[in-house]
Amino acid sequence: MMVRLFVCAVLVASPAAAQTGFQDTSAIDRGVEAFTGKPIGAEGGARTPVDQRLKLALCPMVSISWRATNHDSVVVSCAGPQWRVYVPVILAPTPIAAPAAAAPVAVKPQIVIKRGDPVMIEAGANGFSISRDGVAMTDAVAGGRLLVDVDGAKKPVQAIAVEPGRATLPGFGL
Repeated sequence: MMVRLFVCAVLVASPAAAQTGFQDTSAIDRGVEAFTGKPIGAEGGARTPVDQRLKLALCPMVSISWRATNHDSVVVSCAGPQWRVYVPVILAPTPIAAPAAAAPVAVKPQIVIKRGDPVMIEAGANGFSISRDGVAMTDAVAGGRLLVDVDGAKKPVQAIAVEPGRATLPGFGL
């Protein structure tokens, strides 16, 4: 069931709004506070005041309702002229029940080089080093193998991912 509250023009209109020709955001804040029953910054109330830089057309009557059933934000809207503002609400923390026996969680390795990324392949030993630029043909995690398309090579080169944008040839450590 969606609860709606219509705030009459007396509550929304203010001398400041009449002077500027725009909706008074502090009046919207007061309407949200009346709707939630909680002040700004309190649990169940608006997280922050509505931004005063917001320039909304004057509305003779605004409608205030919950955005969703979990009451995570309030919707303040006007039918004519048409506009809508979402005001986030501070939710009460929900206690998380600890699992009876926590099973080890498999951690998915993070991909450091993705297909299509530019890659510099480096190799070297005492007295020399060489590097070539290419484009990754496959995804790879750090330490994983990938294929790199290098200009001038007929076949892709197999490399080992080191970090984003860097790889080395197998047998050469960095």
